[in-house]
Amino acid sequence: MSDYYETNKKRWNELVAIHAASDDYDMEGFLAGQNTVKPVEIKALGDVTGKSLLHLQCHFGMDTISWSRLGANATGVDFSDTAVELATELARKAGTDTKFVCSNVYDLKDNLEGEFDIVFTSIGVLCWLQDIEGWAKIIEHFLKSGGTFLIYESHPFMWVFDDEAEGMKIKYRYWHMDEPIVWDDDGTYANKEAKVQNKRSYEWQHTVSDVVNSLINAGLVIQEIGEYPDLWWQYLPEAEKQEDGSYLIPGNMLPQMWSVKAGKP
Repeated sequence: MSDYYETNKKRWNELVAIHAASDDYDMEGFLAGQNTVKPVEIKALGDVTGKSLLHLQCHFGMDTISWSRLGANATGVDFSDTAVELATELARKAGTDTKFVCSNVYDLKDNLEGEFDIVFTSIGVLCWLQDIEGWAKIIEHFLKSGGTFLIYESHPFMWVFDDEAEGMKIKYRYWHMDEPIVWDDDGTYANKEAKVQNKRSYEWQHTVSDVVNSLINAGLVIQEIGEYPDLWWQYLPEAEKQEDGSYLIPGNMLPQMWSVKAGKP
């Protein structure tokens, strides 16, 4: 498993500079004060002023810093040392006291102490994790009693479709397998024309029941589940870009995003 994660880390280290330079991330707008946290997330968590917030798999920290701008005492975690270096620099430029930790999610107990009012993770994160039960136990470990966990993520049902064919043709399994799906690709969602040296990556599918049951098994109480028709990048060719930057399938036929909010007794 460590070989899979190390391969993914090399790719993500390379993608940091590509993403930072892309229009999708709009670094200039962000440093000018743009908040990148999505309305669904703000509504779910409410006023975060003065609350401690742990952001898992934060990439280079724009959402983490955005939570700091909204008043949280935010800490971001990512396994990419290159991403954490950039996140730390962005926090300095943004004038926030956001903290960052370089760690694989599963090793976080060895790299971070304390408990948090909020544990948060969002958009394109679960596919990089093989052990969803272990993930949920990490969340429970770092969440204070009475605290809130929130994930806002792409809907697992979407990943059964072929992203290169129109007509929503089924290509992939919905069910989780321990062995990963292997990709060898140039480009990235933020720059499809980019050429990279680290083309290979490994991903895992997790069903709705996988995620919800892992949180229940870890001792959390499910408070709310949401499903949404939009996705924040174009996965299917027929999806159309909206004014807010999200993509909708004509007719709003399927959920492309979903969320789970849970509490710790």
